[in-house]
Amino acid sequence: MVSHRRTSQRGQTTFASVTVLSAALATAAAALSAQPASADPAEHPSAGRESAAARVDKLYEEAERATEKFNAADARTKELRDEAAALQDRTARAQERVNRMRGRLGALAAAQYRAGGIDPALRLLLSERPDSYLEKASALDRLNGSQAGELRQLRSVTRVLEQQRRETAGKLALLEASREEVARNKKDVQRKLATAQRLLNALPRDARAAYDRASRSDGRDEFIPDLTGIVPGSGRAAAAVAAVRAAIGSPYAWGSTGPSAFDCSGLTQWAYAQAGVSLPRTSQGQRGAGRQVPLSQAQPGDLVIYRSDASHVGMYVGNGQVVHAPYPGAKVRYDPVGMMPVQSVTRP
Repeated sequence: MVSHRRTSQRGQTTFASVTVLSAALATAAAALSAQPASADPAEHPSAGRESAAARVDKLYEEAERATEKFNAADARTKELRDEAAALQDRTARAQERVNRMRGRLGALAAAQYRAGGIDPALRLLLSERPDSYLEKASALDRLNGSQAGELRQLRSVTRVLEQQRRETAGKLALLEASREEVARNKKDVQRKLATAQRLLNALPRDARAAYDRASRSDGRDEFIPDLTGIVPGSGRAAAAVAAVRAAIGSPYAWGSTGPSAFDCSGLTQWAYAQAGVSLPRTSQGQRGAGRQVPLSQAQPGDLVIYRSDASHVGMYVGNGQVVHAPYPGAKVRYDPVGMMPVQSVTRP
């Protein structure tokens, strides 16, 4: 069971926008800055370490943007797949209806043939596309009222069938394009994460350990803010806050929506699903999933959207803290609401 303690100095001062290796490498960086301008950077590996760490941070940020694009394309693909399946089902039913009508009219043609020959007008029934012939009024004039009604109905149903076939083909083409977009974004995420991992692996052991301690909360000193007495503004917000806090310590996994691992928008979507509220899949979508409120009026359960492109989201839980899924290698955790530039606050 998670216990609560008073807000620590660490929780008040930790900001993701600060270079994550600054604490571990401050001494080395100061020594580097004191060297003459002509000094060889190769003689001061701390400069390379800081550059590598900054590059890792940048790659993780880019990977998160690519992840949200992947999430959007993946969600769209699922929608298109359902829409295409529904259209295919409707098209199949329309085809069955056309087949039944052709069968009835074919039986009429067969009866006429046995009686001495098929009326020329009924020969159109043997065609897959009788519509052009049916446009001629004289063709219907040769048939009795019942036969003409059957043919008009066949024409109408055939037109519907052809329209549904075109719609289905268009939807399937969109589906294929969306699948290709998912694959492209997936490769983009994997490429950026692999590059970041290579850079981390190349860091000396002490620098890598410092990076993990500074930016990824290695589990030995988890920060837990004091949220005593903080009450969300609604019952569903309270349920979402309880869910997101229960996810503390779960690993980050891009493209995941829980319940054992999450990316940023997957976490907030999952938490609100536990409260019976459906949120869009991406942080950009979640930005518009409610009423915008000023940051100064944020209440527990509000969604805090970060960066100008709305590529990150966390849930405000009170006392100046959010819970969010930060980035690969990190756990779902508390961080100050001002850990990075706030774009907007949404109240679902």
